[in-house]
Formats: sequence, structure tokens, C-alpha cells
Amino acid sequence: MTLISEHVETDTRERILVVAERLFRQIGYQKTTVGDIAKELRMSPANVYRFFDSKKAIHEGVARGLMGGVEDAAQVIAGKRGSAAAKLRELMTTIHRMNCERYVGDSKLHEMVEIAMQESWEVCVAHMERVTETIGAVIAEGAASGEFEVDDVVEAAMCACTAMMRFFHPQMIAQCANKPGPSLDQMIDFVLAALTPHAKKN
Repeated sequence: MTLISEHVETDTRERILVVAERLFRQIGYQKTTVGDIAKELRMSPANVYRFFDSKKAIHEGVARGLMGGVEDAAQVIAGKRGSAAAKLRELMTTIHRMNCERYVGDSKLHEMVEIAMQESWEVCVAHMERVTETIGAVIAEGAASGEFEVDDVVEAAMCACTAMMRFFHPQMIAQCANKPGPSLDQMIDFVLAALTPHAKKN
């Protein structure tokens, strides 16, 4: 395949995903058909199937794109200069804010997340693994500088993500919005306190 044809194929795949996301937002994932997507793009459904073998594959592509935006933002924060604690706070706050903006306030996209949990769990798992790795990188940086005290960085990153699940997971964010519990800042304070060297706590 030539570079030009590869570029055209990539461009077409991206156009399909952009249109699919727009339709998922407008009319919902369940009601959107491959025919609807093809009609918007002025192509045949058969042509759409050249790039994605099923509606589920399109759904996974859209979900990956949305989740990838959160992952990219987290990595940018992790790469900044500054204290590990400040970066971890900004990173966790940003993940929460972006997931609220992308899914919780949009009932149609929230529906898409629920379906992803049921049908495309591997996409969600891969996303959480990447987020956990990014958080782990910041924790490792803090441990190396003496700002944090951890015995196992991977374990600490998993514990931090689990502690933040109420604020990371779109469904839990929606379900817990009006229920009693710690605020976002209180939960981040708790996580940072767990990472702080014992000598500094006393």
C-alpha cells in the first residue's frame, strides 16, 4: 500500500469516527445505525464496513478516542515540572473533570459508556491501565526525589486509582453525585497523605 492510499484510508477512518461520535451524541448509540453513519458521509454502508467490520468496532474506536484524550491530558501533566504532589493533584482533578464533561452531563454518551462496559470491557481495561501507568510515573518520580515514600510503585498506583474510582469512573461519578462522601479534594488529600514519608507526618 502506498503512503498516499494509507493516508486516505486513515483519513476515512477518522471521518467515520467523527461522524459516529456526533450521531451517538445526538440520537444515542443504540438508535444509530451504520446506515445512518454512511448516509451522513455520503457513502454506502458497504464502504463503511471496509474500514470497520461492525458497529461495535466503530463504537470501540469512538470510545478509544474519547478515553485517549483523557490519557493524553494526564501524560502532559505528568511531564510537567514541579512537585510530584502538585502534579498528582492536577492529574487526578483533570481526569475527574474531563470524565464529568465527556460522559456524565451527556446522557447519550453515558449510554455509550455503559455499553462499552458490557460489550467492550477490554477497551475500558486498557484505558485504566494507561491511566494507572501515568499515575505510577508521577508516584515513582516523587519516590525518587524523597517527596513520597512507597515500597512498591505499581501497587501504590493501583491503590491510588482504586481510591479515586468514585471520581474517575463515569457511572460512579453519576451515581454518587448526590450521595454523602468525601469531596474530590478530600479524597486527593487522603491519597497524598498515604504517600507522604512517615517522618513528615509526625
